[in-house]
Amino acid sequence: MNTTQLTSAVLAFGCFTTFAKADLASYVQKPEPDYKWEIVEKSNVAGCDVWQLLLTSQKWEGIIWQHDLVIFKPTDVTAGDTIFLMNNGGKASPKNAAMAAMLATRMKAPVAFLLGIPNQPLFEGKTEDKLIAETFVRFLDTKDADWPLLFPMAKSVVKSMDALQEFTAKEWNIKTAKFIVSGASKRGWTTWLTAAVDLRVSAIAPMVIDTLNMTEQLPHQLECFGAFSDEIKPYTERGLVPVPDKDEARLLWSWVDPWVYRARFTMPKLVVSGNNDPYWSTDAVNLYWDGLPGDNKYLSYTPNAGHNLTEQNADGSKGDPFRAVNNVCAFVRCQITGQAMPQITWKHDDAADGHLHLGITMNSKPSQARLWLATADNKDFRGSRWNSSPLEIKEGKIDAVVPRPTAGYVAYYADLGYKVDDIPQWLCTQLRMAGPVDVKPKE
Repeated sequence: MNTTQLTSAVLAFGCFTTFAKADLASYVQKPEPDYKWEIVEKSNVAGCDVWQLLLTSQKWEGIIWQHDLVIFKPTDVTAGDTIFLMNNGGKASPKNAAMAAMLATRMKAPVAFLLGIPNQPLFEGKTEDKLIAETFVRFLDTKDADWPLLFPMAKSVVKSMDALQEFTAKEWNIKTAKFIVSGASKRGWTTWLTAAVDLRVSAIAPMVIDTLNMTEQLPHQLECFGAFSDEIKPYTERGLVPVPDKDEARLLWSWVDPWVYRARFTMPKLVVSGNNDPYWSTDAVNLYWDGLPGDNKYLSYTPNAGHNLTEQNADGSKGDPFRAVNNVCAFVRCQITGQAMPQITWKHDDAADGHLHLGITMNSKPSQARLWLATADNKDFRGSRWNSSPLEIKEGKIDAVVPRPTAGYVAYYADLGYKVDDIPQWLCTQLRMAGPVDVKPKE
């Protein structure tokens, strides 16, 4: 995809993004003389053949970016034309290897872990969001369009796909054509942006980055929480949030908001979130879901889970740590094997008696369906407990009714349970937040 195509896609929305699209695309497409990779080790982990590569993806602002790129292929699996690519921070480690081997075994497909996204620490020890915020400020100060850290983060994923194609052609005599890309938090952010600029991305599973459409998300967060989340303090304390009333600041945020690139997201999408994630408002997905193109989009909440996607039991102990992992694995299996994902549609509205109503239809019957519900004194549900109750399925339809609260707020959604090659899969509806008097709900 060239810069002209990418820019044209945005202009169709009349957004402030002509330069935004050009800069993201042009940074990714810029030649990188320092790009290279080499195999540094071959081993076997938990039934997988493993190759560890050292990847040099680019030189950014005078700094060489290097990454561990580790490839896992189950020994009893013949590789096809698709690789699952997880981008993450850190370096190769036994913990990362165990996770990657588990994913490869469950997916029955090659898995690659790209690490060192971003390269850090930098600039007097800054890491993660503090490092991203530092680069945003440097762009505003210098007007150097290469500074925003999400650019080299996305480019690292693109260059890892280059390396993986070269590796599989050389070592496996296979042409890898497609990549299913995933990552969590700012690596989920990177997943969206990579999908916006590289047509080799055939599907995505971004996790815990429930912030598309930032110009609406930030005011909505203030409305729900009464203040910006402490989790985005690296941006608020640097004067980046709320967005300064300056053209260059608006331009910066348009460069890195995946919402701007939504026309590009025609590939299958699985959005994975925890509904107690302190970063985002509970109903954040409602500000972008309808704008994502196609009917190949899927939503999976992990109930009573925060940013780490691990359920918390009522007594504070950890619950099932594999719900989100299984959902991603099931999604990937469908993409690789061509199995159809369940098609679920829903509508939030009001019943005739004033109660809240959720109507659901599906083309394949789930093994079970549940209504998840939480209450709060206001629109801040971060500390609320979600509880479930079974839902009855009649002729491929579900009708759930929730009493409208007389005080405070209620939030609710449904999840439907399926299996893909014995991998549990939970697909969810959007959730609705409602008080004694409510605006017209999202459909």
